Amino acid sequence: MRIAVLSDVHGNTIALDAVLHDIEQNGGADAHWIVGDMAAIGPDPVGALETLAELPNATFVRGNVDRYVCSLLSPKETNSLLQQDPGGAEAHIGRQLMLTWAQGALIASGWMNWMTGLPLERRTTLPDGTRVLLVHASPGTDDGDGIVPTMTDAEIAQAIEGSNADLIFTGHTHWQMDVTVNGVRVVNLGSVSVPWGPDLRASYYLIDANEKGHTLTHRLVTYDTAAVIAQLQRLNYPGISMLVPRFRGERTPPWAKT
Repeated sequence: MRIAVLSDVHGNTIALDAVLHDIEQNGGADAHWIVGDMAAIGPDPVGALETLAELPNATFVRGNVDRYVCSLLSPKETNSLLQQDPGGAEAHIGRQLMLTWAQGALIASGWMNWMTGLPLERRTTLPDGTRVLLVHASPGTDDGDGIVPTMTDAEIAQAIEGSNADLIFTGHTHWQMDVTVNGVRVVNLGSVSVPWGPDLRASYYLIDANEKGHTLTHRLVTYDTAAVIAQLQRLNYPGISMLVPRFRGERTPPWAKT
């Protein structure tokens, strides 16, 4: 069997369509695992969900942004955040505007109940007996620092302690990695959308699995980021000033060493 595993679509159907085309060009997939952050922080939240929901044998877990869009901060909570971090006011307000925009689209299209029901984690077993955990950030949480390449083996071991899995797929940080720590393989899928520069390609994985074993293949797919920017501009998207630098490759991860 073949499984496509992807994360962090963020309402970007242009990137998603490119990934799905790449899957088909490489023999297709029998199942699709989607590891959170599907709709918000992008120009087409409804289109992304409609496309994902039609995939054969699709399994979903929620991401932190999926959860945020289902339960926006109250004005009191927003004010508290702004008081704690006045220097981050623009980012806080920009995020709230993007989430509110996406929430309106999801409510109007009838997707909100589906989003609200997404689980935090999903577990499954490959034909060779490998125990798999799907979770957006790290075992037990859809938020926080996630799992990134700058972490030591000891830090990763602490993050996955008690996961009872042989293979863990995460996303969240938009920073791909693939390591094995204490016999557990931990794969951060990277991101289909909202890339960190300088590599603007959509990232996902293919699993080929049978009773004798399994192999993982990391795929990187070029897509038209200029078309995404044009789409944001046509919509007068509320977070355009925050997203355009990402799609132009002008921002690198804040945790990355220079």
